[in-house]
Amino acid sequence: MRLRLLALLLLTALPASSQDATTPGYQIEMIVFRATSAQGGGENWSSEGTANNTIGEESASGSSQVGHFISVLASSQFQLNDLEAKLRASGAYVPVAHVAWSQTASAWGTRAGFPLQKLGVDVPGLNGTVYLERGQYLHLGMALTYAIASPPAGLGAGPGTAFTLNENRRVKFYERNYYDHPAFGVIALVTPAQGARPAGR
Repeated sequence: MRLRLLALLLLTALPASSQDATTPGYQIEMIVFRATSAQGGGENWSSEGTANNTIGEESASGSSQVGHFISVLASSQFQLNDLEAKLRASGAYVPVAHVAWSQTASAWGTRAGFPLQKLGVDVPGLNGTVYLERGQYLHLGMALTYAIASPPAGLGAGPGTAFTLNENRRVKFYERNYYDHPAFGVIALVTPAQGARPAGR
């Protein structure tokens, strides 16, 4: 069982907006959080694979275009502050990172992304890459590992166990996306760099 309670609590889409395929840049906001107690039974974490889990896959574009990092965004530009507050208030989850940045997209299938440190994440034990790809649709993916010093007892994991989250999914503008794992999770929001809505809308 994964962090389903969180999904029901938090995954309310922001108001719909049309997606402009000509928008050259994107803003991505991301909250990484961990569970304070096990959301299911223990697993064999040593056999946790690194195989990519892709939702909404499409054919390779044949292009090798690689996205370009533009800038880290100031916290005043965050749009997910309400979700971070709900996570903290729940007592069941602890936000460990909240960042936002702007970039252009890579071609579908390149898996070319940016390391968490470049995006402004500096959390002990948390490493990996986030990538934004555009083919026929826009996809946001991540390959993250999080070595938690003291995992919840119910996970059956020893101190410092490295958990892996490797997922790629189709995203739509202004829609909150939840990346699921028993030990930690990610909520992400993608918006066009031009015409992004003010925080709280």
